[in-house]
Amino acid sequence: MQNRLENERILIAPGVYDALSAVVATNAGAEALYLSGASIAYTKVGQPDIGLVSVTEVCDTLDRICDRVKTPVLVDADTGFGNALNTARTVRAFERAGASAIQLEDQTLPKRCGHLKGKTLVSSLEMTGKIQAALDARQSSGTLIVARTDAIAVEGFEAALDRAESYREAGADVLFIEAPESAADMKTLCQRFAGRIPLLANMVEGGNTPLLPAAELQQLGYAMVIFPGGLVRWLLPQMQTYFATVLEHGSTESLSTQMLDFTQLNKLLGTDAMIALGERYEGKGNTGQ
Repeated sequence: MQNRLENERILIAPGVYDALSAVVATNAGAEALYLSGASIAYTKVGQPDIGLVSVTEVCDTLDRICDRVKTPVLVDADTGFGNALNTARTVRAFERAGASAIQLEDQTLPKRCGHLKGKTLVSSLEMTGKIQAALDARQSSGTLIVARTDAIAVEGFEAALDRAESYREAGADVLFIEAPESAADMKTLCQRFAGRIPLLANMVEGGNTPLLPAAELQQLGYAMVIFPGGLVRWLLPQMQTYFATVLEHGSTESLSTQMLDFTQLNKLLGTDAMIALGERYEGKGNTGQ
């Protein structure tokens, strides 16, 4: 991921929440994936993004994704799940599970979605300590540490830029300044850090930040854009339609043209190839070589 961020073309990382969504995104051509803590909260526990997901649940999900696809994954590590020592442990665990980049934020516990009201922050000093702990804990310098600040909504735009500057000085590899409220502010922050560190943009449908296409974000100066919960927000209306149809009609026939059938699903998953591999290990496909 580090080399890809040096490319002038912006890196688009769609949000995923499990191994299946990671497979589909990879098959579609995604060069990187974003494992969203919010989407894990939505899909794994059916709860909002208010700090209810544990480090173990995120790590388990990350491990399953990285076992299934080779696409680089940026994983949302929230606040590091505690203090600097917790952050170091989180980084070690996520790196072992296969993360290519790990995102940390400067909220207090329990954290909440960056586009919800009522956020509170740790001090800039505490956050820089977490960044330093993360850098010391990682085994490879190729594992990127992404530092996120939620200060715009709490302390104001200028304070957020100052915090981001201190996080850059602490050694963060990428900056994520959450929830700018205008394209003008996005342009200002990109100009502030231009040529000094890659910047990440977060596109949240219905959030506080203008939804801009990747090409415009690239022109502003962003190196990477994530779409954390877009897949879940798109899927939910489809789920509502599916369950309403099944319960009303007792059949999925009217939805069949919008679905993968059994054969198509197994083709997507590579079932035949996996069965063939299993048979080779069992000796059924052994050529004797």
